[in-house]
Amino acid sequence: MNTFQKSAAVWNKLFVTLMKAPVLEKVLGKSTALITYTGRKSGKSFSLPVSYKRDGDTIAVAVLMPDKKNWWRNFDGDGGRVMVEIAGVASPGHAVTVYDPKGRMSISITLDPVTN
Repeated sequence: MNTFQKSAAVWNKLFVTLMKAPVLEKVLGKSTALITYTGRKSGKSFSLPVSYKRDGDTIAVAVLMPDKKNWWRNFDGDGGRVMVEIAGVASPGHAVTVYDPKGRMSISITLDPVTN
């Protein structure tokens, strides 16, 4: 793990704690989601705070500085399962890495249909 990844891990833990605070949960949930996934190699569960844009049942997460990060690789190819928590509401979905023609990268998450 490089220095960037170590400092990001510390920041993420702090931010996840803030996101769980009842007073901040709804405010931060307007622009920040918590995604939880299982590592493709380790089999461990990871939770990351991410900025997102939502359009119906699709959530887009930009991956800034992808060369410094590894987490997005879990969603290459066929993608993988995620749990997305926004403002305290958790929803399961499927995430896939998307590469655009300009070289930018994002994760596209399609939330599972809600069943009653």
